[in-house]
Parts: sequence; structure tokens; C-alpha cells
Amino acid sequence: MSIMNNLINGTNFDHKSLNALQKVTLRAVVMSFLFFGLVAIEGMIMRLVQAHAPIPHMFYHPEHYFSIMTVHPIVGIFGSTYQLVFAAFMFLVPFLTKKPLYSIKLANAVWLLITIGTALAWLSAFFTGYAPLYTLYWPLPADTTQFSVFGGIVFIVGVALIMVGTLGFIYNIYATIFQRVGVHKDKTTKELLISGFGIDGMLNLWNKLRGKPPYTKEPALALPVVAIFRGTVDTFLDAIVILGAGILVLVYLLFDATGHPLNVGAIDALLYKNYFWWGLDLVADGLVLIYVAGSWYLLATLITGQKLFMENVARAALMLELLVSWMVWSHHLLADQGQPEMMKLISGEMVTAFELLTQGLALFITLVTLWKARPLKITPELAYLLGGLVGFGLAVPAAIIQADMGMNRILHNTQWIIFAHVHIALIVGLYMTLYSAVYVLWPIVTNNTKMFSKKLTWTHFWLYLVGGVGMGAFAGMAGLDGMLRRHLYVNGEFNTLMVLAAICGTMVLVAWFLFLFNIVMSVGIKGLIGIFLPAEDKTASYGIEPETVAENHKV
Repeated sequence: MSIMNNLINGTNFDHKSLNALQKVTLRAVVMSFLFFGLVAIEGMIMRLVQAHAPIPHMFYHPEHYFSIMTVHPIVGIFGSTYQLVFAAFMFLVPFLTKKPLYSIKLANAVWLLITIGTALAWLSAFFTGYAPLYTLYWPLPADTTQFSVFGGIVFIVGVALIMVGTLGFIYNIYATIFQRVGVHKDKTTKELLISGFGIDGMLNLWNKLRGKPPYTKEPALALPVVAIFRGTVDTFLDAIVILGAGILVLVYLLFDATGHPLNVGAIDALLYKNYFWWGLDLVADGLVLIYVAGSWYLLATLITGQKLFMENVARAALMLELLVSWMVWSHHLLADQGQPEMMKLISGEMVTAFELLTQGLALFITLVTLWKARPLKITPELAYLLGGLVGFGLAVPAAIIQADMGMNRILHNTQWIIFAHVHIALIVGLYMTLYSAVYVLWPIVTNNTKMFSKKLTWTHFWLYLVGGVGMGAFAGMAGLDGMLRRHLYVNGEFNTLMVLAAICGTMVLVAWFLFLFNIVMSVGIKGLIGIFLPAEDKTASYGIEPETVAENHKV
């Protein structure tokens, strides 16, 4: 009876006590994890197909397989990851700056636009078989001799809605930061910009080298807000590039639909590929690394209650990472014979290698901050933070190995790059960091709602960590053996490694189900529905101070 009561009513969750900011945050979080489940299920379908499992024959059909592969990153990166990151940051910026979010209505519009856009993209692939693999890469999406014009139009409209929602998030974040209220009431735009770009950290370091007093002892923006500020610059540039690419493809599709196709050859393919990868790479090498570094710093300070180790260096390094993120895109074109050799050498190899330093520095600063705060209890929040560090500790060196013109010839078009690098970076590195944030913010966003089962929390952690690393490792090994990406194998090649990868992928899927069950049992079905009802409290206040969070992690 207790389980049934929990299923209906939750533990001690009361959605009526939530304010508008808490509710809009939870709405986006719910949609994020539903999309995560969808992308995990479809990822497992692809794993089972490659492992030649006894599943319905329709999944083995190339049109269905490649349509799943096409929409897989859209659902995973935008529908799930973007929603979760945006939800966290639209809550954290007000929380850390102690002032209200600029617009709750805009925050609601953001999760709705991304949800609708992701759903449209998925539906276009599922029902029309739209499968150009590189979703906006030239000229594949405009080749209507292979794909449905209607499916392509729906897909591009979906992507466009996601990008419009992203621009809404960006506006909300910056409008909140530049509000002249609370602690920023007397701050000038210049002071906020200097702090937002980490220039104050650089000036503090410069003055220290010269034996002079620090430029400022109290920066205008907290370090995690600086990371959000800077990462959002890359988010903006990326959104503009992807939106522009989508509009270009949409124009070609619409002309084709009217019977007057445009000349695809009018677009210089190499120029377009550089434009496309510069924008898309801002998601991986800019947005993710900067956002993740800022999240590590925030989580380390919240968990320990200590000041961040080498904070000025961390501020300066975030600014450096922003500049590096604009200059590394050419590592995606190392195998492209038309790409100038100097761009491959400087951008593709030398600048890319520098990311090992910037991300390694963030990992070092986070670990030292945790080390200096000993003794600490190993809580789920801390365990997931360490798991996130492990994920990027594995994925970033794997990327640096690929960023060599010789090694790239061997690894570029194999499963190594997709699994040993991309999947471990996202599934283990990024998502375990985000899970840590979810557990840290849980009592703050839900007004101290008790989690249903701590055992389920730990089971989720171990299944997810072992499954995520294992899947990336086994599929990456298949890549080292020559297994190509974007390829459907039908004769049992690499079967042993694919079976092992599928087992590990199943662990990730089961872990997601246990996490979702734990959350539903904590808030109850009534509470889950209540999250999507209007908030009675229209304010954007939050009841727990950052100092209180650390008390739960001390021995």
C-alpha cells in the first residue's frame, strides 16, 4: 500500500508550494529525461541490430536504421542535453546572483519550443525515413532523389524551432545577468562584462606577477555565472550557424517541392563544410567544455562549502577556452583532401591539442578543491561529480589522439571517434556531471522533497558508470579493428564486441529506468502532473542558501 501511495502522492512533494521558477525548471527537466529515454531506446535498437539480436526485422531495414541514426543526436543533444542544461542554468543564474529570472514566460517558451522542435525532427525520421546522417551537411539534405521533401521540410522546421528556443534561453540569461537589482544594483555594464569574460581574473593574475594589489577582490559575477556567461556566447554563435544552415537547406527543399530545383553546385562545398563545422564544433569544444568546467567548479564549492582552488586561474582559463573553442573546428576536416594543410596543422592539430591543457586544468582545480576539503562523505552528488571527471578524463585524450593527421586517417571514419570520444564524453562526462547537479539542486528545486530510495540512487550510479564506460570502450575497440561509423553491418562482423557493447548499453537503459522510477516515486503521479500546472506563487524566490548544501556532505 505504501508503494501505491508513493506512486500516486510521492514522498513529501507538494507541487502547490513551488514557485514559478521551480516549476518551469522541473518541466524542462522532466522533458529532458523523457527524451533521454527515447534516445537510449533507439540507441539500443542500433546496438542490437549491429549485434544481430533476434529483434523485429523492420529494425534491420536500412531506411529505418539510418533514420534512427540521423535523429539520434538531435534527440540526445538538443531534446535532452540542451533542455537539462538550460533548465539548470535558468535556475542557477537567479540562485547565484540572488535576483529574479528576467522572464518566466520566456523560460516556458524555451522548453516548449525545444520539445516541439525535437518531436518534429523525430517524427520526420520515423514516419518518412528522412536519413541524411549529417543532418545539415551539404549537399545530402537537399538530395530529394533519396529522401522525402516533406520529411526534410518537417525535420528542418523542427531544428529551426530548437534554435529559436535556444536564442530565447540566451536572451533570458543575459537579461537576468544585466538586471540592475540586488547585488548588481550599483554595477555598471562595463564591470559586468569585464567579470563575465574573466578579464578581472586575468588582471588579478597580472597584478600579482607585478607585485601590485589585485584588480578586484570581489568580482562582479560568481565563477559559475562567468562560465554560463561565456559558454552562452558559443551557444549563440552555434545557434546562428545551425539556424542559417537549416534555412539554406529549407530553401532548397521548398524550391524542389515546387518543381523548380536550385543548383546544389552553386554552394561551395568546402566553404560550407568549414562554416558548418565551425558552428557545430562550438557545441562540443566550446559550449560543453566551458559549461562543464563551470559546473564542476560550482558543484565542488557547493559540496565542500570551500572557496575554489586557484579561482583567478580558473577565471582566466575559461576566457582562454572560449578563444580556443573558436579556432579548433578544422580537426573535423583532417581527412578532407581539399582542406588547406596549414589549417589542418594549426587549427586541427596544434590549437586542438591545447584543449587538453584547458580541460585538464579544470579537472585539476576541481580535484584539488575537493581534496582540500577532506573529510567528505561519498554522497551521490559527489560520486556523480567524480564520474563526470572520469568521463572527460577518458574522452578528451581520446579526442587528442584523433587530432593528428596520421592517426586521423586510421580513426576518422570508425566507431572509435563516435564511442571512445563522443559517447563517453556525453554519456559519462557530461551526463554524470548533470546528474550530480540534479542531486545537488533536488532539495532546492523541490522544497526539500525526500528521494524515494537511496539504494536505487546508488544502483543507478554503478549501472550507469560501468555501462557508459563499457559501451564506449567495446565499440571503440571495434573502431580500432576497422568498424566504420555510419555503416550497417549485416554479416556478423565485429559481433563479439557489438554484443558486449549492447550489454553495456542495456545497463545504461536500465539505469535510466531506475532513475525515472525513483523520481516518479518521489514526486508521485499527482505531483508530476502538478509540475505542468500554473504556479500559485508567481515569484522566483528560492529557499535554500548555497552554504546549506555543503552541510550534507561533511563527515
